[in-house]
Amino acid sequence: MTDAAPWRRDAHEGPDSPYAGLPQADETRDYRTLTYEVDGRVARITFDRAEHGNAITPDTPLDLAHAVERADLDPRVHVIVVSGRGKGFCGGYDLGAFAEQAIPNHDPSKTWDPMVDYAMMSRFTKGYASLLHANKPTVAKIHGFCVAGGTDIALHCDQILIAADAKIGYPPTRVWGVPSAGMWAHRLGDQRAKRLLLTGDCLSGREALEWGLAIEAPEPEDLDERTENLVQRIAAMPINQLMMVKLALNSALFAQGVQNSQMVSTVFDGISRHTREGYSFAARAMEAGFKQAVQERDGAPYDDFGPSTNKG
Repeated sequence: MTDAAPWRRDAHEGPDSPYAGLPQADETRDYRTLTYEVDGRVARITFDRAEHGNAITPDTPLDLAHAVERADLDPRVHVIVVSGRGKGFCGGYDLGAFAEQAIPNHDPSKTWDPMVDYAMMSRFTKGYASLLHANKPTVAKIHGFCVAGGTDIALHCDQILIAADAKIGYPPTRVWGVPSAGMWAHRLGDQRAKRLLLTGDCLSGREALEWGLAIEAPEPEDLDERTENLVQRIAAMPINQLMMVKLALNSALFAQGVQNSQMVSTVFDGISRHTREGYSFAARAMEAGFKQAVQERDGAPYDDFGPSTNKG
């Protein structure tokens, strides 16, 4: 940045830089599920499984946590933007891998160990929570859809911008899931969070703005421009100012009990997949395919399979 104001200097430049002599950012890592690039003062993390709706695999939280840490340690980066390629931000967990086939510790004819389940799922959540715990601000840019596990990622970001016609919510609370991130009540408040999670209903981008879940909900064609406007305004601030503001505001969020919410939610998510109803959903997915099982889950009385946000 070439602005004459001394507080607008790039943090890593100049003889008085506090970053002088520190190791340079890692520039070599490739990821299975996303891409990473630095553009000026902005680190851009983009989910890159467009042909699968950017669905979550076991690599996703590891890739995300590494990319966030990479940006956090890079003195060039002031703000981190997370988005997705293709038709949407993230369609949740890859049920082709998790629901259509047998996986360890999920056989209804055998003993289920809830702590094995918790150890697995809590690591997914820790990967997503890197966005909240990062020192630098994180921004989610959502288009198309952000549902199920996709919301576990987005709700950890400091700012959410969502296209007005996008769909966001957690339909798996209807069967086979509790949002392990535990962020809904902290983002929306008790009653609105319950309104969504007691029905599995979703919000449109416009509704997400009205409910306070998103900070902006521009028309789809304006999403990139509006996101870039916010990101560049954030990026103009000194890194140390951004860090202090985020840490100060996060302290209030953590005082609400975010970590306890995540622990309880992750345990209950495991239990929900090992109920009679949970087993029947998994069996149906193995028999007919997960798309058919999800379509049946989201049929009457909900009738909101696919892009619909019907609430009756």
